[in-house]
Amino acid sequence: MSPEASSAPRSLAEALRSRDDASLAALLRDRPDLVAPVPTDLTQLATRAGTRASVLRALEHLDRFALQTAQALAVAPDPATYDTLHGLLAGDDGDPAVTEALPATVAALRRQALIWGDDDRLHLVRTARELLAPSAQHPSPTGLGPTVREATSGMSPGRVQQIVNTAGLPSTHDPVSAVAALTALFADRKRMDALLAGAPEAAREVLTRLMWGPPYGQVTADPATHLRWLLDRGLLLPTAPGTVVLPREVALHLRGGRAHRVPEPVPPAVEPSVAHDPGIVDATAAGQAYTALATVEELLKHWDQGGPAVLRAGGLSVRDLKRTAVALDAPEPLAAFWIELAYAAGLLASDGAADERYAPTPAYDTWLERPVAERWGRLAAAWLAATRTAGLIGGRDIKDRALSALGPGLDRSAAPEVRHRVLTLLADLPAGVAPAPEAVLTRLSWERPVRAPQRDGTEDLRVRLARWTLSEAELLGVTGRGALSSHGRALLGAAPEPDDTPLSSAEQHTAIAVGLLAPLLPEPLDHVLLQADLTAVAPGPLLRPLAEMLGVLADVESKGGATVYRFTPASVRRALDAGQTAADLHAFLTQHSRTPVPQPLTYLIDDVARRHGHLRVGVASAYVRCDDDSVLNEIIADKRAAALRLRRLAPTVLAAPCDPATLLEGLRSLGYAPAAESAQGDVLITRADAHRTPPRTAPEPVPEGPPAPDSVLLTAAVRAIRAGDLAATTPLKAPGPQPAGGELPRTSPADTLATMQAAVMTGEAVWIGYVNADGAASQRVVAPIRVEGGFVTAYDHTADEVRTYPLHRITGVAELAED
Repeated sequence: MSPEASSAPRSLAEALRSRDDASLAALLRDRPDLVAPVPTDLTQLATRAGTRASVLRALEHLDRFALQTAQALAVAPDPATYDTLHGLLAGDDGDPAVTEALPATVAALRRQALIWGDDDRLHLVRTARELLAPSAQHPSPTGLGPTVREATSGMSPGRVQQIVNTAGLPSTHDPVSAVAALTALFADRKRMDALLAGAPEAAREVLTRLMWGPPYGQVTADPATHLRWLLDRGLLLPTAPGTVVLPREVALHLRGGRAHRVPEPVPPAVEPSVAHDPGIVDATAAGQAYTALATVEELLKHWDQGGPAVLRAGGLSVRDLKRTAVALDAPEPLAAFWIELAYAAGLLASDGAADERYAPTPAYDTWLERPVAERWGRLAAAWLAATRTAGLIGGRDIKDRALSALGPGLDRSAAPEVRHRVLTLLADLPAGVAPAPEAVLTRLSWERPVRAPQRDGTEDLRVRLARWTLSEAELLGVTGRGALSSHGRALLGAAPEPDDTPLSSAEQHTAIAVGLLAPLLPEPLDHVLLQADLTAVAPGPLLRPLAEMLGVLADVESKGGATVYRFTPASVRRALDAGQTAADLHAFLTQHSRTPVPQPLTYLIDDVARRHGHLRVGVASAYVRCDDDSVLNEIIADKRAAALRLRRLAPTVLAAPCDPATLLEGLRSLGYAPAAESAQGDVLITRADAHRTPPRTAPEPVPEGPPAPDSVLLTAAVRAIRAGDLAATTPLKAPGPQPAGGELPRTSPADTLATMQAAVMTGEAVWIGYVNADGAASQRVVAPIRVEGGFVTAYDHTADEVRTYPLHRITGVAELAED
């Protein structure tokens, strides 16, 4: 055996053992599931890297060309040479793009421990080969079928000899050599061309149909002449009664050596679709950002007194979602997005009461006090990191249960990664340039190809997440006119800090984005324009105190570039209920109007104020009192008040069996303006911000698999694996017993104690077998420091720390060899 062959790794564990620490750390970084928990040695690391769950997760993270490379190795001999792999991907004619991309792809697959071995002996991990190799039950994405050897495994030796003879090959003494001769014929380009030159035209058409897969076909008991010609020469081989298959070697010859119809070594470019002025993009995005803030504020203000009830199974009912959509003047899917965004930002939650309802959180009040740009930054950062996916609302889960807004089952771990990737693709384009959405989706499909179609015929989840990301980014003002804005680039971390130092955290990214957005937002106004038709026009965003007061005094009639408010008796009464007087309202309007206060508005306020509080409603169950008994007589005489079942207690007092709130609403529906009072007779002032949930935290994103290990954990993991591998592979000093593959050292308690005491005196490290309190066995290399009281204190090279071990849990001890 040559020195090169003897030095080649014989297993994945040996291949990992030859790596340096940086390469092992790269493997654990690419496949974080391998480090939780930390493997005890390299053999266990190799075993874990070959498990089905781990390999599936690794394959799902491969780009299209890397997956095509793994699929080509799955149909190649094991082991295969680099040249064989190159031929399967580039074909007989060669492909310069494949030639250029293949070395880096092979290196990436080797780094991720999906393939191992040198270029002259490339092995695909066994589990990956089982997943990707073609079979009748699981066809290969390459469209190739079984090899000649696999297809003829159940065929009689006589039939194999007949095929060999008909194909023009000499007879052999055994079926193994006959199959080898047939395989060599099909792999020989010149001899195969000569064989196929004599094929009937119909036979060649059959081969063409099966060439790119599926490779299986049906034949009758008495096949046609052209099919018989193919069967006699082994170009089609029977696999079951009535079923034939095109052997892999024949298909590769027909394809010109290619395993795939179209290799894709180069990612598709995200071509620009339209270019805008960057300033226009930023201005458009800023305007949309302001609209997003106004919509979220309107939503939470709508739920200020306590929002819809929480369903028993959690979430918002379809009816309540429709009502919210009407209140926001938005389609239901869009309303669901704003609801989920407020929830993700921690501004909305359930109150946890017995009659559980949704309401703003205390953080909402703090959020309202922040500058406009900072409020947007909180929403944008929450959206970027959230795993809850509003686009799923209205669909069904795997148990065919409806998915509702704010309900369970909306978390998709891939959502943050897809959002980052979509925005990164936009950031790679010049400022102001917007790509075609389909170009972005095509690129994402190349980076994470779909391995299996959806059962219900819908698009792949990642594709849908990308579509939702493009639309949600526009709604939120991260993009404008389809192009990434300057503050969107900063939010993503694609823009440098002002001092050109790299950003280090999501908080810093958000801070830079807020700083870029703030100058683009319109300055709030301190005035409105009052109209004679009892309306007020706000020509832009208003200062918060003005907007809040005007929102109480008037109703919003229309929104857009300018907001129109309408004054009504009910809205004026609402302001009086909140503690304002007529004089306060007149002064407020005079101060904040750029036009004179119209006389009709003055009359409206005075008229409502004159009647407001003339009636008083309190608790009897409820009562009405009024100093003017003629007003009470009028109420008693009104037939519309019969449902309230009022009765007179005194000339100025009426009682009712209903609660005060019902009585208030009933009298107001009759055209009166009663005021509520306390048990002490004081007028109750109604505040708009009365209901808040207890303190709540924003929902935590659900991670996709194990978290990525940081550099500290990687360094410690590599050190622990190296130390454990040292304990498992270091030879023992004679005459100590050598445990058989992986067994723990076994010595008597007396020998264990003596060896430990000797090691304390000499300072040498020893190899021990240890069983912990849970019954888990491990091998460790330790340097004993002290032996007393039935315990051994030693420096554990495996854990890189000083530990204490009970002697009765040590199965045995062995000295290490000198080298």
